[in-house]
Amino acid sequence: MSTIPSAAGPIHRPNLPFLIFICVASTLGGLLWGFDAIVISGTTDAVKAQFTLSPLMEGFFVSSGLLGAVIGSGLAGWLADRFGRSRNLLLAAVLMWLSAVGSAFATHIELLVFARWLGGLGVGISAMICPLYISEISPAHLRGRLVTLFQFAITAGIMIALFNNLGIVRWSSSAGDSATPGGFMEWFLVNESWRTMFASELIPGTLFLGLAAMLPESPRWLVKAGRGEQAGTVLKRIFATGADEELSAIEQTIASEDSHQHRFIDVFAPRYRKPLVIAMLLAAFAQLSGINTVFYYGTSLLKEAGLNPDGAFSGMAVIGFFNMIFTIVAVLFVDKLGRRRLLQIGTIGVIACLIGMSACFGSGNKSLLILLICSFVAFFAFSLGPIKFIFASEIFPTHIRSHAVAIVILTMWSSDWLVAQLVPTLRDGLGASAMFLIFAACVLPQIFMVWKFMPETAGRSLEDIEKDYLP
Repeated sequence: MSTIPSAAGPIHRPNLPFLIFICVASTLGGLLWGFDAIVISGTTDAVKAQFTLSPLMEGFFVSSGLLGAVIGSGLAGWLADRFGRSRNLLLAAVLMWLSAVGSAFATHIELLVFARWLGGLGVGISAMICPLYISEISPAHLRGRLVTLFQFAITAGIMIALFNNLGIVRWSSSAGDSATPGGFMEWFLVNESWRTMFASELIPGTLFLGLAAMLPESPRWLVKAGRGEQAGTVLKRIFATGADEELSAIEQTIASEDSHQHRFIDVFAPRYRKPLVIAMLLAAFAQLSGINTVFYYGTSLLKEAGLNPDGAFSGMAVIGFFNMIFTIVAVLFVDKLGRRRLLQIGTIGVIACLIGMSACFGSGNKSLLILLICSFVAFFAFSLGPIKFIFASEIFPTHIRSHAVAIVILTMWSSDWLVAQLVPTLRDGLGASAMFLIFAACVLPQIFMVWKFMPETAGRSLEDIEKDYLP
């Protein structure tokens, strides 16, 4: 295993209040992504019953947002290069806000699917641009932790959505006697509470929309766009000391890159092939682990395992809490222990838990099943979840970074869409026990890939990574 390189050059002191504002505002895109993706877990059974969905259509309803995310992430690289990082975060916020409104008030399944697809566009754009933006605006010695905050925000959004769903289910139950017969609340909260779940996304959506409008542009993008003076202004707000040196290093790197003509096809050049393949495989393995099966279909799976509806929603809330808490492990250790070590520990843990979950679905042990799902989510949260974003956002040089990250995120969403679409068929055809064994087998090759091929990037500036790993 390679050692963690020490940071090169002096560490310039960041302006923490401004840096915290940037990270909070931009990572709200991750929180909204987590909320949007997981709020659907509480609506699936009700929507399936109300619109009489077949297993194929159920899979399409759940995966429609993911299909939008595939398209959004595919467009995000071009959008990020053409219009900048911060403007596209604002675009993502608008799309997700409109999706929440459309999903809450959809009168037929086609409109509901379209609204979910629209939100997926925003999620796809956000998923690619948020970690890219944070990596470009962060000091080198904090970059791993700050990019991991994006994953933490996703897990926070997941947990909030799960507790939100649980609260709405209980509120709907208690409001049944007091709601006016034939009134709005009886329709929206009691009879069709899934609408309230979708509408609740407007709260974080409005907050993200407001803060995204206040974000500064990435200084690296500004330099590349020929706006060095504005880049210097942003850097002086980010760094309390050393802003001029940071600007000089960025200008030298961009000038070196711009001395050659670059095209999108350059992403696939031989010198970038290895990091691109590794980053794409990390994204694919993470989703093929079945992590989102737990969140998208978790309520149904827990009911299938024998829990009552309230117990299933409560179990999912506990699982979401574990997901958020163990992401903090990544925040604390991803720069200290390195990307590779955390990823190997997490991968082995994920595989072991998936095998145990398979056995539990066969035996009907409900308590052990919930414990294993929580453990599975915990191992994922400090390894496979954040490190795919960190590695992809730091291994590529500036001139192809947005395109390369877009390809990686496109791989992630495509894998996620495939899993979400197939789960109802696998669940009904092979059973949950066999399904989780398949997920374990899909992740197994990652152990060898990380050990043999993945470089360590912790502690390096983006410029040093380019020099050392991309000769």
